[in-house]
Amino acid sequence: MAFNIAEFRSQLQGDGARPNLFEVALTLPAVIAPGNATTKLTFMAKTAQLPGSTVGLVPLQYFGREVKLAGNRTFADWTITVINDEDFSVRKGFEKWMNALNQHRFNRRNSFFASATSYTTDAFVRQYGKTGNKIKEYRFVGMFPNDLAPIDLDWSANDTIEEYTITLAYQWWEDAAIGI
Repeated sequence: MAFNIAEFRSQLQGDGARPNLFEVALTLPAVIAPGNATTKLTFMAKTAQLPGSTVGLVPLQYFGREVKLAGNRTFADWTITVINDEDFSVRKGFEKWMNALNQHRFNRRNSFFASATSYTTDAFVRQYGKTGNKIKEYRFVGMFPNDLAPIDLDWSANDTIEEYTITLAYQWWEDAAIGI
């Protein structure tokens, strides 16, 4: 029956997942991570997303009709919003990571990032239930930053804390519980 509230509620497991019960865990490469940036990021990551993906289409023409075949899967970049504090440790870590990928002055990569596996890391986003139990976890494989947004400064921005976004590229994501 379409209008049965009791049936609807019985299908809504745990009163529904809440978007504010999450954490981000990302380990910055050890050669560039200043201080406690890795630990602090878990607390300062204000927004994130559970990942999505797209399966491309391979259109094939047959007698004037388009036949659609499944193509390759692609994964859009992942963006997190970070709360800034006065030690700037998370931002400094990402600035240093990005500079090691491609230096401002010399337009080259630092030698300690000679291969893709040396400059990438894995990251996790974890969704929690209202009782504190982990209900979903995704692992991002081969992640690195590709955009560090500016921080807006404004004399009239009273009673606010700075925030900025970091966009990260990665190879693929997996459901951490089942590995797909």
